[in-house]
Amino acid sequence: MKPVIALVGRPNVGKSTLFNRLTKTRDAIVADFAGLTRDRHYGNGKLGPHEFIVIDTGGFEPDATSGIFKEMAKQTRQAVAEADIVVFVVDARAGLSSQDHEIGKYLRKLGKPCVLVANKAEGLTAGAQLVEFFELGLGEVFPVSAAHGQGIRQLVDLALARLPAVEVLEGDVEQDTSVIKLAVAGRPNVGKSTLINTWLGEERLVAFDLPGTTRDAISVPFERKGQRFELVDTAGLRRKGQVFEAIEKFSVVKTLQAIESASVVLLLIDATQGVTDQDAHIAGYILESGRAVVVAINKWDAIDDYERELVKRSIEIRLSFLKFAALHFISAQKRQGLGPLWDSIAQAHKAANCKMSTPVLTRLLLEAVQFQTPKKTGMYRPKLRYAHQGGMNPPIIVIHGNSLEHVTDAYKRFLEGRFRKEFDLVGTPLRIQMKSSQNPYSEKDE
Repeated sequence: MKPVIALVGRPNVGKSTLFNRLTKTRDAIVADFAGLTRDRHYGNGKLGPHEFIVIDTGGFEPDATSGIFKEMAKQTRQAVAEADIVVFVVDARAGLSSQDHEIGKYLRKLGKPCVLVANKAEGLTAGAQLVEFFELGLGEVFPVSAAHGQGIRQLVDLALARLPAVEVLEGDVEQDTSVIKLAVAGRPNVGKSTLINTWLGEERLVAFDLPGTTRDAISVPFERKGQRFELVDTAGLRRKGQVFEAIEKFSVVKTLQAIESASVVLLLIDATQGVTDQDAHIAGYILESGRAVVVAINKWDAIDDYERELVKRSIEIRLSFLKFAALHFISAQKRQGLGPLWDSIAQAHKAANCKMSTPVLTRLLLEAVQFQTPKKTGMYRPKLRYAHQGGMNPPIIVIHGNSLEHVTDAYKRFLEGRFRKEFDLVGTPLRIQMKSSQNPYSEKDE
């Protein structure tokens, strides 16, 4: 499970700059639904071998009692509660403030692992300018420059090193590959609990409560037609008869962690609301994570024919990047369309773990080149020689040749279509990597 890092501090200390540096993008997942402010961003970060989830928060005033600052403080407290470690960002140039003292006092009371970071420290000596921050009582001050990228790698190493070691039992080291781990993802009130309750009530299913390995989540093993599943609900399952959609804050972190650990993700969308921005954000994260996915439009029986056409059009526009995924229109409450849904889940899992032989891949590649050669760029025309499989879940195809850096995205999509058709890769992302052979004369000594 990826660790979660929350960035906390008063306004204008560079939290968002640090967030963008850690995630290497400004396209952060924005949790813009009831109960959360738009100033709160979630992103997926990776530096070297480390992968993690980062939460960016607004300016924090722990003692705020009214107005927008009270709401921002409430959201920051939730981010801290969800995080494994807190990065407290202060301004090295502006110096220590009374607001920093208040935030430090709040973090000391929590007792959660914390790293004190002095941002905007470029050009400053690590001595006199930073010594005043030791008053916060949070240990050593770590100087960085988020704008210039100084000290970021060391910061991540330091933060993750302070996480408590997790004891792993010998029997949990290897996962049972015969069990399909299914995560049900979606916004609040789309019918996740109704769908899960319907599944657990079917005669073919054998289910029992099992505390999950993820925080505040529960996994439910069950069996259908001889296939074993492990269902992971992002909002937490309640006992039968007590399952209901509570009006409470939606945890984006739980959704991201469930997606990361799943074999297949079922993206559930409310037909009465269409495809929202948050649906598209979750779908984008599923694609980025490389998870197999099935899309289900719930409450299909609650809208008329005209509204159905609008929903289909919104799917084509906002979820065009998930064209490889199976699409189902269901009613969890009336148990309509659930049978084909299970077939697509099994098919997506099979496609994600498909084994592709090198001779077949190479034959398909050469046939595709013979049918349509890659476009020439300047003096270079890419030469594609052979292909092999580089990984599974998601499937990765590695193509070798010369000048492959000039292969266009359109030609990659052309090759992807050929590979998908041959191996029936429905429901899983497919990644194509190009590896050019080195020119032995390119570095010849003069």
